[in-house]
Amino acid sequence: MVRRTRGRPRQYDEVAALQAAVQVFWLHGFSATSLDDLAVAMGMNRPSIYRAFGDKEVIYRRAMEAFVREMDATFERCVCGAAHPRDGLRRFYMEALATYTAGDRAKGCLVMCTAATAAADYSDIRDDLLQIMQRLDGKIAELLGAARDSGLLPERFDVQGRAALAQAVLHSLSLRARAGSSAETLEQLVRSGLEAMFS
Repeated sequence: MVRRTRGRPRQYDEVAALQAAVQVFWLHGFSATSLDDLAVAMGMNRPSIYRAFGDKEVIYRRAMEAFVREMDATFERCVCGAAHPRDGLRRFYMEALATYTAGDRAKGCLVMCTAATAAADYSDIRDDLLQIMQRLDGKIAELLGAARDSGLLPERFDVQGRAALAQAVLHSLSLRARAGSSAETLEQLVRSGLEAMFS
């Protein structure tokens, strides 16, 4: 446990500051975001940022972690109680699209649209990205495996392969949303992806 020393109380809201950092990284990516950009958005000076959070890479990784927690919660909410995994995944895709296209400028997925480019030069970000992808594969595979075991899906249903396909559809939705694809195009991809997954 980290001991906190007595002193002046913090003059910032850690959660709000981190959410502000999420928005900056989400819009501009890791490399194009400067500490000055973060200082303005987070309402903190650079020395305070270093003391509270660490360097830019640490802040970025924490921003990714916060974003993934929210998307994990969205996934669980969407698949919980769904009559069929197809229904749960459809809800998740549509919720993800709402997140990817929110605001005046569609930003896609924070992780997939920014971490993939930073991963080539930053091994910790690369490791984080792989772990995030593997965890989502596992969540989807667990959903599909339970449906197979309960008879909703055929016994020979390729749980691992279809889970990877399901995540690939999510990645494509993210990139196409950021590139400016229309809502109609994105929704058609959801339909086509689900058809391919469960055919």
